[in-house]
Amino acid sequence: MSLVAIFVVGSFVMRSLGVILNDLADRDFDRQVARTRMRPLASGALGPREAGAIAAVLLLAAAGLVLFLNPLAILLSPIAVVLAAAYPYAKRIIPIPQAVLGIAFGWGTVMAWAASRNTVEGPAWALFGATICWVIAYDTIYALQDRDDDRRVGVKSAAVWFGSYAWLAVGTCLAAMLGLLSLAGYLYAVRPLYYGILAVVGLCFVVQVLRLRRPVPPDIAFVLFKQHVWAGAIILLGIWASVW
Repeated sequence: MSLVAIFVVGSFVMRSLGVILNDLADRDFDRQVARTRMRPLASGALGPREAGAIAAVLLLAAAGLVLFLNPLAILLSPIAVVLAAAYPYAKRIIPIPQAVLGIAFGWGTVMAWAASRNTVEGPAWALFGATICWVIAYDTIYALQDRDDDRRVGVKSAAVWFGSYAWLAVGTCLAAMLGLLSLAGYLYAVRPLYYGILAVVGLCFVVQVLRLRRPVPPDIAFVLFKQHVWAGAIILLGIWASVW
């Protein structure tokens, strides 16, 4: 099985596992938030035991995929599970739980680098840092949908903590992300095309940040959040075009 296939399937499995763990931990909060009260666990359509059984199946599937990797990647894999399980509870402890989510997502980058090169070099850590900054940025935008409800029920969120300076925090994180992606490219000696693509994505981010300076209703926040799917796809294509 190719590494690309393993990590594509593994990302889907681990993301699904993370969603279940998050919804299990947050089901009481979700019942009090307009956007999430109809989630299966919050609404009672799915019970905790059934959700736990599905989570166990997904965890076994992830473990099976890991067995196809080299010893270094296998050694790093338990950290991914710990991070996925920790994120839901970070919302009860730290004001920017999005950072924990970013670390969880970014750890996949570290594992992929380890699996393909049997070491973790400087570019991998730069990509790891870029992922953390990116997740804080786009998940803060996502959290704007629930800011009033989160403040009312006591859930910690970057959107609540940053308040009226959310636009500045998002802009700073996106700038740091692009800087770290540039550093990764420099360390790996990619072609100049890569930096041009980052510049185009950066212009799109500037437009987003300027929009965030004004009040953002939930539907617009969701639109801005979804735009990051395209940003990620463009950056991925830029990486492929610059290293092949």
